[in-house]
Amino acid sequence: MNVLIIPEDFTKDQHVLKPIIKAMLQQLGKPQANVKPCMDPRLGGIGQALEWDAIERIIDQYKAMNDLFILAVDRDGEATRRAVLDEIERKATAILGENRFYAENAWQEIEVWAIAGQDLPQGWSWQAIRAEIHPKENYFEPLARSRGLDREPGGGRKTLGIEAAKNYKRARSLCQEDLGALENRLAEKFKK
Repeated sequence: MNVLIIPEDFTKDQHVLKPIIKAMLQQLGKPQANVKPCMDPRLGGIGQALEWDAIERIIDQYKAMNDLFILAVDRDGEATRRAVLDEIERKATAILGENRFYAENAWQEIEVWAIAGQDLPQGWSWQAIRAEIHPKENYFEPLARSRGLDREPGGGRKTLGIEAAKNYKRARSLCQEDLGALENRLAEKFKK
């Protein structure tokens, strides 16, 4: 199975998404899944990631080579983000058929999935992280700095993403609204 992850920011998000999605697929009985981030074209942020024309170009370019597409973006506090993703999924299904394109918005940012796989520093609360509108700046970046990871590829996302993947069950249980929801939807796909 070939899986293409479509991140809103390839340079950073790939380091979290690839290992976590790989761990998710392993959990779902697909340990041999070949998971790759979309590198061409590189989307230039949330605006492009939610633009149907950009997604359609990616689908057209990669549909013959991939069994599954996963668009993963930040929610960024936007209550309507899910509705936009549902519309993208609807349009993608018209091209690809059922159960080949999934879109998910991390609550509030992809970096929270990496944090979910970590032991939290003293004084931090998971409820505060989930409630924070800017968890990347207020939690992820300080965590990466405190561990001396802020100068590695992705500003700490590489190491923290791998660690979160190793603790996937924990990350999933803490991120039910997004990571858990995506896993549940994929589990339904694989039952068919």
